[in-house]
Amino acid sequence: MPQMAPIGWLSLFIIFSITFVIFNMMNYYSYIPSMPKSNLMNKSNLTNSLNWKW
Repeated sequence: MPQMAPIGWLSLFIIFSITFVIFNMMNYYSYIPSMPKSNLMNKSNLTNSLNWKW
């Protein structure tokens, strides 16, 4: 079985590392978080939760 030169291992490592980084960047930037429906509804829920029924 032939031996592989160190420059071959280095080029493989660089290619796979660049591929890994590009794949992760594409996944990170393709995610679109959902925005809340409205801030007014969130504020009303917050104030209602602060009113305790003693």
